[in-house]
Amino acid sequence: MSDVRSVTDSKTLSAMAHPLRRRLLDLLKLDGPSTVGMLAERTGEAPGNISHHLRVLAGVDLIAEAPELARDRRERWWRRTASTLRWSTAEFADSEAAQVVARAADSLNLERQTGFVRTWNDKSAEEQAPWPHGPFSTDTWLTMTDAELAELAAEIVAVMTKWGNRPIPDDGQQRATVFAFARAVPATP
Repeated sequence: MSDVRSVTDSKTLSAMAHPLRRRLLDLLKLDGPSTVGMLAERTGEAPGNISHHLRVLAGVDLIAEAPELARDRRERWWRRTASTLRWSTAEFADSEAAQVVARAADSLNLERQTGFVRTWNDKSAEEQAPWPHGPFSTDTWLTMTDAELAELAAEIVAVMTKWGNRPIPDDGQQRATVFAFARAVPATP
């Protein structure tokens, strides 16, 4: 599996922007290669629906079969083709139709990101109790050029990549998956 894939075509972006397909990509990243049945169980979706969405993802090379994991010819395993997917709306400036897809994908992605935060915020104090110090929110106003913002983005991505790719210590401590995201856009108060 390659490390990073830059998505530069609207067909791939459209395929990955669908909420269930994005969730399937997340599960394949966190859990590793999986079968349709495993993914159906994790999502509560029908196996036929999962199969359809996996075919769409495979059609744009976001996932691929992992035949070496199958115990027989009927069993099909799927894996991601890249551990990280990146895209920028600037990549789609050449075509009005592609711009529409990129704006819609960005909007859906923001809803997905804030949805994870809202779900955490809606948890009871008892559910949040094991995490008294880790969850955080921060924001600030900065004055910078586009190049400086790109430099900040590279630094933030490097920190998140470092933590996302680190080997998980075998130290007996209980760990859970954590969703982290950052955004920075020109704005005025």
